[in-house]
Amino acid sequence: MTQVHPIPPLYDGTSRILILGSFPSVQSRRRMFFYHHPQNRFWKVLAAVYGCRLPESVEEKKDMLLRNHVALWDVIASCEIEGSSDASIRGAVPADLGAILEAAPIGRIFCNGAASHRLYQTHQQKRTGLEAVRLPSTSPANAAWSLSRLIEAWSVIQTP
Repeated sequence: MTQVHPIPPLYDGTSRILILGSFPSVQSRRRMFFYHHPQNRFWKVLAAVYGCRLPESVEEKKDMLLRNHVALWDVIASCEIEGSSDASIRGAVPADLGAILEAAPIGRIFCNGAASHRLYQTHQQKRTGLEAVRLPSTSPANAAWSLSRLIEAWSVIQTP
């Protein structure tokens, strides 16, 4: 069954970097916000990279991102997916990144994991003209990466 991305992109006119995931997990789709699975380390990593307190509410998460000039969305607008598994994604329809890129001075794009990076290269890079940097996934499925290793790798997102 085809799933349609239910979460709007997060950005404002000062966003300078764009972080792209692949497609929201089951929990994120239910809760209507990104990286909602309690074992996903996305919020811990970003809080450490930006030297912030770990945000708990959706509003705190949005505020932390926008304060640090970060836009957040996913590469896929709709797809067939089993549960939350990126490996099961079929029939991906790319998200339209145009509104974000027109409204904000995005200078760099980062992909959270191999699947989002591959999908970005396949469906988005020709449209945007911007190369994306692949970062290690913050997913609990990426158990080979410790939290400290993720924080070190993700520190490249800091805007000058």
